[in-house]
Amino acid sequence: MSIPSDLDRADTLVGRANAIVRAADTAEKVRLAYDTAKAWFSRQLALGSVSLGGQMPDRPGRPEHPVLLAPRDMPKRALGGDAGKIALLHSLAHIELNAVDLTWDLIGRFADVRLPRSYYDDWVRVGLEEAKHFSMLEDRLGELGARYGDLPAHDGLWQAAQATGRDLAARLAIIPLVLEARGLDITPPMIEKAEALGDHATARVMGIIYRDEKNHVAFGAKWFRFLCDRTGVRPEPKFHELVRAHFRGALKPPFNDRARSEAGLTPGFYRPLAKLVG
Repeated sequence: MSIPSDLDRADTLVGRANAIVRAADTAEKVRLAYDTAKAWFSRQLALGSVSLGGQMPDRPGRPEHPVLLAPRDMPKRALGGDAGKIALLHSLAHIELNAVDLTWDLIGRFADVRLPRSYYDDWVRVGLEEAKHFSMLEDRLGELGARYGDLPAHDGLWQAAQATGRDLAARLAIIPLVLEARGLDITPPMIEKAEALGDHATARVMGIIYRDEKNHVAFGAKWFRFLCDRTGVRPEPKFHELVRAHFRGALKPPFNDRARSEAGLTPGFYRPLAKLVG
């Protein structure tokens, strides 16, 4: 039996997911995400395996800037004017860059779990859309004379990946069903505020992100239920168990109940956890 070369190992979905997460240059990370999605959907890539594609890194590749700080050390965001727009867009770009890595890590890290191809179809689509979101926000920053890396960013988001690195159900519970679901709550008011301030370009970008992320939450709910059905457990109590075990912080209302329910995340999942708010 011949031993696969490094190129053979990389030229699978798992190998490419690994390369995307490891890429330090953001333009290269986005390019790899686009190229990988195109190859996957044109049936040019096999899935591969973790053993051949390589173990996923403990931390994603990152450019030299922005400086990463603990959430408690982040300076307060400027309010109003272009400085406020830039601070908001920079924060959102950092979230979306993390979302790129979180999604491709989800694909590569759990590839040895037996799952249908449609699972990978869904998450490759998400990985592509997160890369698109980052690029849109980066472009909007450029229109305001700024760029990603100009401001410090917090280093808390990747902790969710590290906390759920051994349990696919936990990863689905925390990333799409807690973190992305929170985006469904807070994005509509941000869009309204941008429109009220006459910043229609930013509102348009956030509107696209909101639309896409409703589907991302729906994929999370779909595959979380799939895993629960496979193991014969009830989804809502299992979700409560996993969130209490793996999520640092509180589920804070107000909730966008309509958007969450449209995505398959009904109130029985998250309402019982709202009591965590102190």
